[in-house]
Amino acid sequence: MLLKRVLVAIVLLPIGLAAIIAGGWYLTALIAFFMGFAAYEYVTLFRAGGLQPATVLVIGGTLLLLIGRNINGFEGAPWMISLLVLLSMTYHLVTYERGRDQAGTDFGVTLGGIFYIGWIGAYFISLRNLPDGKWWILVVLPAVWFADSAAYFIGKKFGRHHLSPRLSPKKTWEGYLGGIIVGVLLTAGFAALLQTWAGPGTPITPLKGALIGLVMSVFPTLGDLGESMIKRQMGVKDSGKLLPGHGGAFDRVDSWLWAVVIGYYMVFWLWS
Repeated sequence: MLLKRVLVAIVLLPIGLAAIIAGGWYLTALIAFFMGFAAYEYVTLFRAGGLQPATVLVIGGTLLLLIGRNINGFEGAPWMISLLVLLSMTYHLVTYERGRDQAGTDFGVTLGGIFYIGWIGAYFISLRNLPDGKWWILVVLPAVWFADSAAYFIGKKFGRHHLSPRLSPKKTWEGYLGGIIVGVLLTAGFAALLQTWAGPGTPITPLKGALIGLVMSVFPTLGDLGESMIKRQMGVKDSGKLLPGHGGAFDRVDSWLWAVVIGYYMVFWLWS
């Protein structure tokens, strides 16, 4: 399992780095691919539990919000969101009339997918499009990986006290706290490397890296637990099989969804 995860990471890392550096439509295409798959897996998870969110609207809405964010930032969001809400209600009104008694619940799940995966996922693009965004995203995303990896290995070795027994029995407080410490230190060190690499004028500093590392070590774990909540309620182990050793696209982006939106507002409010 670990070998498969490493091999997949080795393949995807240069693709992701190239898209982040290029930005624009290159990054949007890559994010749309993974978020589109995540949206499909989201629908599949709820359908496994007997609910029937609108597949076309969840996937299509996700892609619409991603593309719109790349074209004009937040400017087109009001009409896009309004349209998607009205279309979703119309769709589920029809399904209720055709005999679907849980159409009201389905409507809520449809909107949940559009907003959680589409709206929040689009912050990958928003973060990259900030001034010096390629540097900021290159700090935010690795910070999550540093903390998650450290939490896994520390928890496996020293974990005794469960962090969230119902949602994720393998997570421990020892691993979580260890992940925070290591996440802060490694992100600060990585920021120092980026600062040296980028040269004069870069906004990245070790102190800012440490702060990002702290926030990204503390909060994105809730994204992982959130997806676990959905999977456990629906009785499913993995969201999909897109990535060998990793599970599905939703399994891989669950923490990053939290990271990019929090990272965007950290940078926007503190350093823009």
